[in-house]
Amino acid sequence: MENQVTPIALSSLLYVIGPALLVALLLVRWSLDWRKAVYALGRMLGQLLLVGYFLAWIFDNATAWIVLGMLMVMVTASSWIALSSLETGRLALLPASFIATFTGGGVMLLLVTQGVLDTQPWYSPRHVIPLAGMIFANAMNAVSLAAERMASEVARGASWLEARNMAMNAALIPVTNALFAVGIVSLPGMMTGQILAGVDPFVAARYQIMVMSMIFASAGLSAALFLVLSKHHFAEADD
Repeated sequence: MENQVTPIALSSLLYVIGPALLVALLLVRWSLDWRKAVYALGRMLGQLLLVGYFLAWIFDNATAWIVLGMLMVMVTASSWIALSSLETGRLALLPASFIATFTGGGVMLLLVTQGVLDTQPWYSPRHVIPLAGMIFANAMNAVSLAAERMASEVARGASWLEARNMAMNAALIPVTNALFAVGIVSLPGMMTGQILAGVDPFVAARYQIMVMSMIFASAGLSAALFLVLSKHHFAEADD
């Protein structure tokens, strides 16, 4: 089977951007918040084009320090964004969020790149950065859901143990649903991309098993670590 990806010309993107803009026009017609939608589309385009050029530069000038620096930026940003759902205590909880994301996500990134894929060199940006993006994004979402639910349960008077269990369940809902749906409702991003690139579907399925396992584990480990590390903060709020 031929392994190649069909290049997409920038002009060809109009075929999909056009209908997206039609949705924005519909929002205008219905007097809804069209500005937010247009801003989101514009930001998405700008961010992805910029990151494309940036990653191309990293791939051509890869060193261990550049890749590690990129990973630290990703962890720091995801740790802060994860707490955006909280009205108070965001700064106080940042260390717990950072340690949880760094540890839960970092362990899985190490296992995948060095254990499953045996990446050479170990800092290969073509492997490490995309996988880190998936891992840290899912860890971020799990920590965010855990923090929001924990704060809500404590605010309504639940004990820390009860709130912790509720928060952990909430944190795992999206990734658990994804496990149920994969292969039946959806073909996730990595598997779809590999099939489009001409990779054997059985090989693509094994890669997707790796991805689904790593995001479930990173989400669960990060959420659990955050809840444990933030116990003192939420226990004080409960008093």
